[in-house]
Amino acid sequence: MKKHLDKRRQNSESLDLEDLKIPEFVWTGDGRGHSASDGFRIPKCPVLVFINTKSGGQLGKVLLQTCKMLLDSRQLFDLSEEAPDRVLDRILKRLKDLTEAGDEVAGEIRERLRLVVAGGDGTAGWLLGIMGDLRLEKPIPIATIPLGTGNNLPFSFGWGKKNPGTDAESVKRFLADVMDAHPLQVDSWHLAMKMEGTTDLGLEAPHSLHVFKKSEESRVRKTNFEKLQIYRGGFWNYFSIGMDAQVSYEFHEQRQKHPEKFSNQMRNQCTYAKLGCTQGWFCPSCRRHASSKNINDLATVYVLDKGKWTELKISSSIRALVLLNLPSFSGGLDPWGNPNDKLSHERGLTVPRVDDGLLEIVGFRDAWHGLFLLFPHGHGTRLAQANRVKIVFQAGSTSSHTYMRMDGEPWKQPLPESHHGNPTEIEISHHGQAVMLAKEGCIAEAKDEYQHVISFTRHGMEHGLRHKPVAPQDDSSGSDDDETKRKFGAASTFRA
Repeated sequence: MKKHLDKRRQNSESLDLEDLKIPEFVWTGDGRGHSASDGFRIPKCPVLVFINTKSGGQLGKVLLQTCKMLLDSRQLFDLSEEAPDRVLDRILKRLKDLTEAGDEVAGEIRERLRLVVAGGDGTAGWLLGIMGDLRLEKPIPIATIPLGTGNNLPFSFGWGKKNPGTDAESVKRFLADVMDAHPLQVDSWHLAMKMEGTTDLGLEAPHSLHVFKKSEESRVRKTNFEKLQIYRGGFWNYFSIGMDAQVSYEFHEQRQKHPEKFSNQMRNQCTYAKLGCTQGWFCPSCRRHASSKNINDLATVYVLDKGKWTELKISSSIRALVLLNLPSFSGGLDPWGNPNDKLSHERGLTVPRVDDGLLEIVGFRDAWHGLFLLFPHGHGTRLAQANRVKIVFQAGSTSSHTYMRMDGEPWKQPLPESHHGNPTEIEISHHGQAVMLAKEGCIAEAKDEYQHVISFTRHGMEHGLRHKPVAPQDDSSGSDDDETKRKFGAASTFRA
């Protein structure tokens, strides 16, 4: 660990900030052709930095001020003031125009461009969704600064679970890591939800979830369009339904009402754990929330198997359902684990990859069940792996709503109340791949090499990762890598 920290310190000390800055002519629109052969310096790693100043521990504002001391303020963007899609559209158009006018340097800047996103999982998902919307021939890779509460996305790609620091030296170390990081393909997942009603979700919908105004499908089926809401969006980490989303929703509500009480990451995590107790996640009989219902009471889940929808058998004890793309959930835990037992092999379950075109579907009974993830070989209830999933909430449910969460952003989901109404349907399917920036040896690309460990510090009990002991290799049991890396058809493209 000390050697690793020393290397990072050396990298930050040798960092030339000019290698991260975008040249003046890009901002001013100077049409004069620039060429490296003329001695013009091309930055090695030009970056655009997007900061959610309202995210997590409210540290974004301090980080923004620090970045202004190190970089050109024109390459820094406060997400509360300007939408990132407008920023990217404007800058990419400028680079394209300059390149087409014969500017070689502008073309190189576009090729080397990287994005840095500071915020929680929802903020990172927002930028990933925009990259999907832009449909770039060469997507821009993204690095994430963890400022949120869960920080599952940054953790998966080696950027940590906690804020790396907002002082100048910490930011320089992070930027040096961005220069050294490598692009990693990660599956994107498209979500389409159809529900009856003319009102919205009653809460700020996730940034990557968009409402549609028109549907050709509803016309074909002769559905009353005025009563049909259609949402589309995407996720990269996870989508969940049930009790875990209920706790996240309560946390989000309290943070919206009293942001001054959520100025510290550690305190936020303690508040989150406390809500898990008071909302009945540990003792379901203590509270009568809609989310205390088991998944079978709320919905029927189907997976696409050999071209046919097959109902997924789910135990009546399961109260939370997680569709997982990355090996990190609830602050860095891995609900799927490594299915190396005989039964898992017989069911065709495999060790997941972030680019295998499959979602891992995991169930949890309660928080006590979730605590097993803290121990070696612990995992949730492995239900299936699939590249397409459909969840149907039948009309006439005894609950008026449930809770859902997508990449860290929760919402309260109305359910159909009348037996004569249309069911609410959610369909999830593979939608190509995004590009993340990953640090060497991160869990997203080397999951088999790690195991979870529990440690006790002055902050209390914490969990983390360490390398597994290297076991002797058995050459007699080969595996076909091509078989695990299957390709699937993509769903409809994201739309705003």
